[in-house]
Amino acid sequence: MPTTYLLIIAIVVLAIIFGSLLGLASIKLKVEADPIVEKIDALLPQSQCGQCGYPGCKPYAQAVANGDDITKCIPGGQTVIVNIAELMGVEPPSMQGEEPVPKVAFIDEEMCIGCTKCIQACPVDAIIGTNKAMHTIIPDLCTGCELCVAPCPTDCISMLAIKPNIDNWNWKFDPNLIIPIVDTTTTPKKIIKGK
Repeated sequence: MPTTYLLIIAIVVLAIIFGSLLGLASIKLKVEADPIVEKIDALLPQSQCGQCGYPGCKPYAQAVANGDDITKCIPGGQTVIVNIAELMGVEPPSMQGEEPVPKVAFIDEEMCIGCTKCIQACPVDAIIGTNKAMHTIIPDLCTGCELCVAPCPTDCISMLAIKPNIDNWNWKFDPNLIIPIVDTTTTPKKIIKGK
C-alpha cells in the first residue's frame, strides 16, 4: 500500500513539474498574430471556397496583408473589396468590365439522386438532405462559390442570379450629393450644402 501512495505522489509531482514547464514555455514562446490579418479575415465571408487561389479565407487574409490583390474574393463581391480597402487605407480598385452578378445554387430536385457529394463540397453547409434522398439549397446561406456544381454526377445543380429586392439592392449612394439644408437655428437663415 505505501508503494502505491509513493507512486501516486511521484506522478502528481511530475505532472506539476511538466505542467509548469509547459505553461512557462507557452508564455515565453508565444507567437503574436498580426492584428491586420485577423481584421481582414473577419471581413471575408468564411466560405473557404478557394476561388481566390488560396486554400481558405485565413491564408488569403495573410496574403492581402502582405500586399496581394484585394479583388480575389468572389463570394464577398464588391462589398468585401470596399471594406478591405477602407481597413487598409487604400482606394478601392474599380472593377474591370461588369461587376459579377451574385448567384445562388439551385438543385433540380427531380434529378437529384441523393449522393451527398454536393453536401460534402459545400463549405458553408447551405445544402440540406440525406443519403439517397432529395437535397435542397438554403439560399440565405449560399455564397455562390460554385463548389457544389462540379461534384454532382447528374448535373442537377445550376447557379441562378439573385434578383434584386429590398434586402440586396445596391442603392449606390453618392456621398458627394449636394442636398440644400436650411439652418433655422441661427437668426439669419443660411442654406447649408452637403460635401
